[in-house]
Amino acid sequence: MNTVQIEKNTRLVKKKAKDLGFEFCGISEATFLEEEAPRLETWLKQKMQGEMGYMANHFDKRLDPRLLVDNAKSVVSLLYNYYPQEDIAQTQQNESYKVSKYAYGTDYHFVIKDKLKELFAFIQQEIGEVGGRVFVDSAPVMDKAWAQKSGVGWIGKHSNLLNRKMGSFFFIAELILDLTLMPDAPTQDYCGTCTRCIDACPTDAIVEPYVVNGSQCISYFTIELKDEIPQEVKGKFENWIFGCDICQDVCPWNRFSKPHQEPLFEPKPGLNQMTKQDWEEITEDVFRDLFRKSAVKRTKIKGLKRNISFVSNP
Repeated sequence: MNTVQIEKNTRLVKKKAKDLGFEFCGISEATFLEEEAPRLETWLKQKMQGEMGYMANHFDKRLDPRLLVDNAKSVVSLLYNYYPQEDIAQTQQNESYKVSKYAYGTDYHFVIKDKLKELFAFIQQEIGEVGGRVFVDSAPVMDKAWAQKSGVGWIGKHSNLLNRKMGSFFFIAELILDLTLMPDAPTQDYCGTCTRCIDACPTDAIVEPYVVNGSQCISYFTIELKDEIPQEVKGKFENWIFGCDICQDVCPWNRFSKPHQEPLFEPKPGLNQMTKQDWEEITEDVFRDLFRKSAVKRTKIKGLKRNISFVSNP
């Protein structure tokens, strides 16, 4: 395929991504992630994944997209904004318990996967027989590494992806294609000497700049951990009962966050009215109704009640 055709195809993909509501779209060549390999190996050896056993699975596939898609040529990284019009955790302060912003509305897996499928179908329709797969945080893909490589942001000291124009409140998704596209250049790191995220983390999960001990993160304790929450972190959750946004909320780059335009991400009706008492008395019916098609369903009501009890009894 000649350069003119490759450039044309690249423009087509990026325009369609924008039409579908993705704020940023960057492209990388599908190659082995050499720099990430030793870092991932060290992180796993130090057991920073905690009970997230899946993080140790498919080590080779995490680092080489060609093991996920035969003859892969390009990784398309996409960012989809989820920053809300109303930050419920901020407006309610200590009047209620806190849920991470990404979980206010419909589970992002449903919303974004549909858009990715539409983008993939468009590529096949406009460009021809293109093989590939779509990914939304549900397979062994190092999405932040690919997003950084493709220039849509850099990985901050809190290990989240940061974008100079809109901060970090994004979902990351990928298409791995056997189609050659024009790769973008990585952006530089703009964290500078700032350590706000490290200083603000109540459980000291950010053990050093750019390294997060996943097994010490409030998000891990409230979502991934199935056992009892360790007593040594008692009193440190600052009312978070599902996920945690502290390291992102204190990041100076998030002053550029803009409210999303996705109706499906609007808070579930009644979520911003929940008092501490409402949470403490939540029933199976209310849970099912409030969190239908929501990421919060991952904890099940049993897990949510465990979190509420842990936070409410310091």
